[in-house]
Amino acid sequence: MTPAVLLLGFVTLSRLGELWLARRNTAGLMSGGATEVAPGHYPAIVALHALWLGSLWIFGPGQPVNGVWLAVFLLLQLGRIWVLTTMGSRWTTRIIIVPGERLVARGPYRYVNHPNYMVVIGEIAVLPLSLGLPWLAVAFSLLNAAVLTVRIRAENAGLQMARVNDAS
Repeated sequence: MTPAVLLLGFVTLSRLGELWLARRNTAGLMSGGATEVAPGHYPAIVALHALWLGSLWIFGPGQPVNGVWLAVFLLLQLGRIWVLTTMGSRWTTRIIIVPGERLVARGPYRYVNHPNYMVVIGEIAVLPLSLGLPWLAVAFSLLNAAVLTVRIRAENAGLQMARVNDAS
C-alpha cells in the first residue's frame, strides 16, 4: 500500500465518521426543537466533496506524497478537531438553528466566525497539493468558493433571523 493510498484511506474514513457524527448530532438537535435553514444547497456540498474525494482516489494513489504539504494538511486536521470538540453535539454538516441557544464563542470561534469553513478551504487545496495535483487543488478550490459563498450567506441569514426571533 502506497503512502498516498494510506493518506486517502485516512481521509475517507475520517469523512465517513464525520458524516455519521453529523447525522447523529442533527437528529439530536432536531428532536430538541432546532430547525434547518436553507437545505437546498446541501446536495451541492455533498456532491462537491464526493467529487473531490473521488477525483483524489482516481488521480492520487500512484503519486508521491509531498511531506511539506502533508504537514500542512495534518495541521489542518488539528484545526478540524478543535472545531469539532468546541462545537460538540452542535456540530453538523447542515445549517441547524437551535432556538434560544447562544452562538458558540469559545475555541476557534473566539477568533473567526467560520473556522470550520477555513479548515475545509485549506483541506480542499492542500490535500491535492500533497499528492502533486495542483490542477485539482485549483479546480475544487474554485468550486468550493462558489458553494461556500451560498452556504455562508445562508448561514449568516439564518443566524441573524434567530437573533431577531430571540430578541422578540
